[in-house]
Amino acid sequence: MEAPPDNDVLWARALHFAHHDGSPALGGVSLGVREGEILAVHGPRGSGKTTLLRCLSGQVPTQRGEVWFNSVPVHTMGPVSRERLRRDRFGWIDPEPVLVPELNVWENAALPLMLRGTSRRRAKTAALEWLERLDIGEGARKRPRELTQAQRQRVCIARALAPAPTVLFADEPTAPLHRADRAHVLRTLTTAARSHGITVVLATHDTETAALADRTLSLLDGRRVNTVHLPPMADAEGRGAACSLSV
Repeated sequence: MEAPPDNDVLWARALHFAHHDGSPALGGVSLGVREGEILAVHGPRGSGKTTLLRCLSGQVPTQRGEVWFNSVPVHTMGPVSRERLRRDRFGWIDPEPVLVPELNVWENAALPLMLRGTSRRRAKTAALEWLERLDIGEGARKRPRELTQAQRQRVCIARALAPAPTVLFADEPTAPLHRADRAHVLRTLTTAARSHGITVVLATHDTETAALADRTLSLLDGRRVNTVHLPPMADAEGRGAACSLSV
């Protein structure tokens, strides 16, 4: 078993994964992510982006292939070890905001820290800092039911950033947000990641979002592709029409 390069915090080789019905989700994807890098995993819906993030983060075991985190093989870990890794070193943002309804906003944002054993006071301070950065600090004592969907998503993003994870996995993190909110939240997320040295793996179908990353990995039908932009071709009436080809 070949160890990954030392400068890659995440490294995967020949990942294969199929859904319960047998349909393929990943077909031999390999990649490396450097420490502090923001990598966009770009592709249309159904291209395997979420499955790739779930395999890399240890949420699901790979069916074939290898996943390494800081030269430690994730693919050989048992469920308890993978759960500990996710709790202590990884952050996760879902496309839909899921909060604990019995907790208020700052308690939801502080929850991962408190689960790690951080004192309630220190966890609250860190949570409030991120809630302020994401313009939701004034609602710190509200319950999730009192917030809009977009506000709840901001809380989820604060919850993922507050523990300062080594790697943050963000699966379409701005999907519930309005376009104006989306730009602000993405700037906050990427600026925070770079200033804190957080590695980010960002799944998105949006080209504008992918453009904020340091590098883009494109998926189509569970496989890596390279998109080649071809020059415009004239149609029957002489108008130019741009096209692209994925290979």
